[in-house]
Amino acid sequence: MRLIPITMCRPGMKLAQRIFAEDGQILLTEQKELTDRLIRRLGQCGISYVYIQDGATDDIEVPQLITDETRIRALGELRSAFRTMANTPGRKGVTYPYVAKQFKGIMTSILDEIADREDAMIMLHNMGTVDHYLYQHSLNVCIYTTLLGISAGYTKDELMVLGLGALLHDVGKIYIPQPLLAKPGSLTKQEYAAIQRHTEQGFQLLKDEPNLPLLVAHCALQHHERLDGSGYPRGIRGDEIHDYAKWIGVVDSYDAMTSSRVYRSAMLPHQAIESLFAGTGTLYEQHMIQVFRDKVAIYPIGLTVKLSTGEEGVVVDINAAYAHRPVIRVLFNEAGDLLREPYEIDLSKHLSIMITAIPGEDIGPDSAAG
Repeated sequence: MRLIPITMCRPGMKLAQRIFAEDGQILLTEQKELTDRLIRRLGQCGISYVYIQDGATDDIEVPQLITDETRIRALGELRSAFRTMANTPGRKGVTYPYVAKQFKGIMTSILDEIADREDAMIMLHNMGTVDHYLYQHSLNVCIYTTLLGISAGYTKDELMVLGLGALLHDVGKIYIPQPLLAKPGSLTKQEYAAIQRHTEQGFQLLKDEPNLPLLVAHCALQHHERLDGSGYPRGIRGDEIHDYAKWIGVVDSYDAMTSSRVYRSAMLPHQAIESLFAGTGTLYEQHMIQVFRDKVAIYPIGLTVKLSTGEEGVVVDINAAYAHRPVIRVLFNEAGDLLREPYEIDLSKHLSIMITAIPGEDIGPDSAAG
């Protein structure tokens, strides 16, 4: 399979991975042939990249951190739980203990699937879900943060709390009108303030839940705080911010940058990582950014890349120790001619060869709203 921008899709191409709706239901299956209408519709729904079938790369498989079945069920349960909480009249003392059970069930499934996968890498998981950003984003941040927690050596009990904090970090956004969250233009000062309130609203929503640790509520409150005090809602800094919220803040920013939004296209991982590194020591902890960098597939499997030799190929494998230097299957020579016999080159062993461009890439490193 091959990962290409939606702008490079052409009628007749066939999908290599499924496309999901906001509730986890399958919209398009593998083998689905693309038409002009489908391509336009996917672009309108915020799909920036898709995996397509390609004879020269049919043997390439993209590893998943969790199974499609677990992802479908988790998205459905998140949607159900968030809507239940949003539709319950807000009043002092209202709690949702039965919803807490759903969230813990999601976390148990995720931990069961990734707890023993210390070598797993964070791939892109934003291409195949349309419509509602909040559910997919919450699940992605949970999965990625849990994987980082495993790398950081947290116990299973600690991972459960960290993962719940990540899963529910943006729950306060259920009270923000969808038109405001999806506004394509610049926000007014009042609109931005309304969105910023999701941290405090999330804290208020979670702090009295008898079946959730209080630290989960603090993750919702603090995930936009930054080391230098430039974050919100309280402008706290350094050690005043809990480590769990710091981890979630890094992943939240990354997933926001690599997701399509109505006001900008998605970045690719190497662009998002550059943006995160720019905030090292001021916005984010240096050791957390380093752990994160080592766990991210900067150039995801299946991505088309151009090399400094002028040749073009597809990423077929990741070198865990050198994620920025993957294994490339060269498909086109420097003149752009398709090779009769493609060959593979390990960039970790050929240091004079560099990745110089991503065909179809026309997006730059914007800042993430989160």
